[in-house]
Amino acid sequence: MANSKLQAFWNHPAGPKTIHFWAPTFKWGLTIANILDSSKPPEELSYPQQSVLACSGLIWARYGTVITPKNWNLTSVNFGMSLTALFQLSRKIQHDLSAKTQEADAEEE
Repeated sequence: MANSKLQAFWNHPAGPKTIHFWAPTFKWGLTIANILDSSKPPEELSYPQQSVLACSGLIWARYGTVITPKNWNLTSVNFGMSLTALFQLSRKIQHDLSAKTQEADAEEE
């Protein structure tokens, strides 16, 4: 049973014998790097970078579900990349809004 599943995985059109497996696998590095950036202060995050990661992740996650054969590795890595980018964008937006609020409060005093 396990041998037949492993053989099916190995011979799949998006399996480890193809670039369609390895490109998304190495793309996990971007998602992991974005997770590690959660320890960075929000002021060091970039709106353009995180916006591009979020949009490209959503576009390619959708693409991974409409191609034949479906490439679930491509879909999952891009969905994860978009989620981490959206999380980083929310951190940056919250930080910038709170900084503006603090500046406005300081001017009123």
